[in-house]
Amino acid sequence: MLQKLNNMYNKIFALMIVAAVTVTGCKKDPELVGPQDQYSTSNYPSSLSALQSVLAPCYSNLRDQNLFGFNYLTKMMANATHAGNAAYSDDNWKGFITVSEMTPGNGFVEGVWTALYAGVKNCNVALAGADFFEQNYAKAADKPEIDYVRGQAYFLRAYYYFTLENLYGQDHLVNPTPKDTLGVPIFSGLPSSFETTQQPRSSITAVWTLIESDLTKAATLLKGKNWTGNDVGRATEWSAKGLLGKAYVFRKDWPKAKTTLKDVIDNSGKTLMPYGKYRDAFIGISANEFNEESLFELNIDQDSKGGYGVYSDAANATSINGLIFPPYALGLDGTENASLPLGYGGNIGMHDKNILRFGYSEGSYTLVNNPAFDNTKPASYTNPKLIMDPVYKAKALAVRTNKTADPRLYVNTVQPWLDSVKRDGINWYPVARPSYIMGDANLNTQLGWSFRKFAPLFNDINNVGPADNANIYILRLADIYLLYAEACAASSETGTALEYLNKVKRRAYGYAINAASPVDYASLTAETMAKKANDPVLGNNPLYYERWAELFNEAQWWFDMCRWHIGDSEAAFYVTARALNGTAFTWNNKSYAWPIPINELNSNPAMAGQQNPVY
Repeated sequence: MLQKLNNMYNKIFALMIVAAVTVTGCKKDPELVGPQDQYSTSNYPSSLSALQSVLAPCYSNLRDQNLFGFNYLTKMMANATHAGNAAYSDDNWKGFITVSEMTPGNGFVEGVWTALYAGVKNCNVALAGADFFEQNYAKAADKPEIDYVRGQAYFLRAYYYFTLENLYGQDHLVNPTPKDTLGVPIFSGLPSSFETTQQPRSSITAVWTLIESDLTKAATLLKGKNWTGNDVGRATEWSAKGLLGKAYVFRKDWPKAKTTLKDVIDNSGKTLMPYGKYRDAFIGISANEFNEESLFELNIDQDSKGGYGVYSDAANATSINGLIFPPYALGLDGTENASLPLGYGGNIGMHDKNILRFGYSEGSYTLVNNPAFDNTKPASYTNPKLIMDPVYKAKALAVRTNKTADPRLYVNTVQPWLDSVKRDGINWYPVARPSYIMGDANLNTQLGWSFRKFAPLFNDINNVGPADNANIYILRLADIYLLYAEACAASSETGTALEYLNKVKRRAYGYAINAASPVDYASLTAETMAKKANDPVLGNNPLYYERWAELFNEAQWWFDMCRWHIGDSEAAFYVTARALNGTAFTWNNKSYAWPIPINELNSNPAMAGQQNPVY
């Protein structure tokens, strides 16, 4: 696959990149720039394989440590959306635990900005390489393959700009004034001089026009291409059309959104995977990769080659999110007090409020003496002295059987004592509450469930690189169904909107997706599982709830929170995080647009005075 071409990364930059170009002002990062003053047009790329090597970094950049390699899902999005309850806090973490305290100097804010623009730069290099090869070395028969390279580069550049705009652009400000219309700087080609590396912020309209143009080009150039074998993870026509439809929804262009999304639904050949596969689609089972629902996913391999995961080898194809998302296993002595994380301990765990929001209402549990305890043997995880109260256990199992909580709860979490993990890669250990909560005075009110989605379940991640092995979905058909439902609801097509919401919900409950079911919503204000948690916003809003539940912890909810302006109600629902020691979350509407990194403003005079409001 493309990631296996990454060992050519340095060659690409030595030949193709303007040395001053980091597209983050005048700062120079040796991993982002090459040693020459201008890219060479003497002999590279001179073959299709060389052109493919120029394309490879466009993909591999998605696994940058500041994107899906490490920080973005775990430290940034999980905290900002309260999917997680952070126990650890430094200044960078704290800016996402309570986003009202985010500052332009936050290291994660700068890191994701730099990584996203590195992706833009890589795509511009690939597009320039395609032009150079076609003009100087290509044969007529090479034209389709060259255009496939262009199509992929346009798709990925659009994705990077889509993310940049939704994080840093002023799109989602409340009641914007005419001057509050700044997007992000646009680099649509390789800068020809140092001065052209410094660009002011473009308008929101200009950025979205570029995104839509790139995706339209990508869909045309990739039309009919079906990737197979080692190429199966590449972007397709349907990846491009899916993201284009999403862009139209975010811009509230409902007619174009409906047309584009329905095209994907009707003609992509994709369908929702059954619940059995869906439940295990996020935990590193290779048979589930690139499946019937996936429109674009990031390949992750457990191939870190030692060292510290993504930081140890620029050519690896892994991520290390599992270090931050580990479940806890019962201790070797059979106690929760000594429970063992399958990654880093004490960073972040599932926020209890999410368990309630999924409709679980059985509360926490107590431990009782184990009637099967063998006192002739030492206490251990296979011979614990204390176990979960059997009465509670029966009730908890009945929730699963009777589906009185949303089954997606069990896609996203592992439940203490009822689920198990292979902590040592061989033996199954009962899941336990995190050891770091065991000294709390209010322990019996805490649920203490752990992450399952994108979490290590089959080994302590420290023992395998560290490296993850679960692919990360960036776009899948369930997202398309929900976006289409939103576009139909906004167009007063209530029946169609409900049908597509219900298709997604039916899958979650194991029903056939195209036939009415007992769990169908009857209206767009019907009760959801969040009603059990006294949620005043999602409790009677199936559209909001389904996007939250279906795409939980997939780096989607922040965008929805911002475009729907529900940041204040989300903060009020979750109340606090462990790292805040009981202090309530605060919300400030400035947070709907992240700050432009201070180092970018200081190094780029073209952006003087263009910081987002209030920062």
